[in-house]
Amino acid sequence: MKIVDLLNPAAIVADLSAVDKDAVLEELAKAVVQVEKSLDHGDVVRVLQERERLGSTGIGDGVAIPHGKLRTIDQLVLSFGRSGKGVEFDSLDGKPAQLFFLLLAPEESVGMHLKTLARISKLLKSSAVRQRLLSADSEAELYRIIGEEEERL
Repeated sequence: MKIVDLLNPAAIVADLSAVDKDAVLEELAKAVVQVEKSLDHGDVVRVLQERERLGSTGIGDGVAIPHGKLRTIDQLVLSFGRSGKGVEFDSLDGKPAQLFFLLLAPEESVGMHLKTLARISKLLKSSAVRQRLLSADSEAELYRIIGEEEERL
């Protein structure tokens, strides 16, 4: 499954206003709830915060992939956000995160959830891709870049 098949362009936030980890989770949850009306904002934030307590989803190189599982969904759901200034996210390399993919999966999902996390990681491993995303002018351009770069994987 491709990232662009899971990511609704309306769930992209080109300029996150968040200045800390919890605010990033709140803002990304808000974006995903706007396109997936069956989701409860509070439930999404709670699941993400619980996962962060287990260990940061900040993987380094300015990237974080907050994720969690919910009983109330039957398919994977994504949102994407970008912070120009960067947000302290307890990342593995100690640097602020600027690019965020939020991934929600059904509670019983294992394989597809892990494959999607791996696909996102692979996409953002390239410094050229990260730079393109950081330089994009709009949500539409971010979505287009994700699609173009994913075709190269």
